Amino acid sequence: MVDSQIAARGIEDPRVLAAMRKVPRHLFVPAGHEHEAYDDHPISIGFGQTISQPYIVAFMTDALRLEPGNTVLEIGVGCGYQSAVLAEIASEVYGVEIVEPLAQRAQQTLSSLGYSNIHLRVGDGHDGWPEHAPYDRVLVAAAAAGAVPHPLLDQLRDGGIIAIPVGEWNQDLHVLRKQGSGLETITTIGVRFVPLVRKTR
Repeated sequence: MVDSQIAARGIEDPRVLAAMRKVPRHLFVPAGHEHEAYDDHPISIGFGQTISQPYIVAFMTDALRLEPGNTVLEIGVGCGYQSAVLAEIASEVYGVEIVEPLAQRAQQTLSSLGYSNIHLRVGDGHDGWPEHAPYDRVLVAAAAAGAVPHPLLDQLRDGGIIAIPVGEWNQDLHVLRKQGSGLETITTIGVRFVPLVRKTR
């Protein structure tokens, strides 16, 4: 998977490639789908959510330019696969998932694999997790319909990087660096993610 789908498509950071090789993706997909765990396409994990294709997981991880010692806020934990990849490089990962059964399942899988530097909560991703801010990096694995939610930018450290899909039908993944009160665009590619939904108040 790593050689043919990720390294061959331009991902070069050895830490990202090592993380993708180490995390057992087949343990994060629903039972009966293990045979397609390493294929380069998303897989439904229930509740209208998916586990992203391996290349996109690697691309987003690489785009964050992670450094050891970074703290990461992840929005849209899903099955926890992206969390595990991030945790192989970053110091601490704080993940928010709106669907409680998915968060519980992710916690079980991640705990069984021994990840002690991943912390999960059930909540509305638009609100982030302010108690542990500021974060060095923010990764959003669901598409915001309009602009980047302000709470996520507020919780990002100055100079930090956020990767977030934006749009409804036509989506772009924006990788942005926070510069004071502004944002610098690092890169943009077309993507397709599930929507970043709001919790019913």
